[in-house]
Amino acid sequence: MARREEGRLDRDLGDLPPDLRWREWLRRIEAVLFATAAPVARGDLERVVGQGASVDLLIADLAVDLEGRAYEVARVGAGWMLRTRAAYAPAIRAAADVGSQALNLSEFDLAVLAAIAFHQPISRDGLKDIFGKEISRDLIGRLAGRDLIGTGPREPRRGAPYTFVTTETFLATFGMQSLRDLPDPEHLDDAGLAAP
Repeated sequence: MARREEGRLDRDLGDLPPDLRWREWLRRIEAVLFATAAPVARGDLERVVGQGASVDLLIADLAVDLEGRAYEVARVGAGWMLRTRAAYAPAIRAAADVGSQALNLSEFDLAVLAAIAFHQPISRDGLKDIFGKEISRDLIGRLAGRDLIGTGPREPRRGAPYTFVTTETFLATFGMQSLRDLPDPEHLDDAGLAAP
């Protein structure tokens, strides 16, 4: 069904003057980002604009259009999404029931998640080496159930245990474009925030 509808979409908009064509492509990208909860890849956005139109330039123009608004366009992993600006989080919490969306992770859960982010791919044995104790399957299951982590490559050793890596949901949840946005471990150590 989606393919049939895509075939009816006039991507090139040849009957419009260039400035109106650009504006329509911009609005299409905004509509797609608005309608999805996950980051949208460049290839998906290219399907709603004319051949040769630059998605990167359209995204840049959309970011300018959204200045001063309560939400912004954000790069997350290999795609883009719309998200509410952090300044409005208290208003959202006051007016909307977002309890079901809250992470509700303990300090230890967050520490394990951070260890996975910094050391990925990492196995449960690797996490045990960091924390000095076994990490429960239940905790790994909770993090995976919230799509914050996924399985990575198997370790090349006897038993070939699974490793864990962070996901695009992790990046979106913590407002990062990529893992390069993680704090530098040396800066954490200098600030006294690194584990001993």
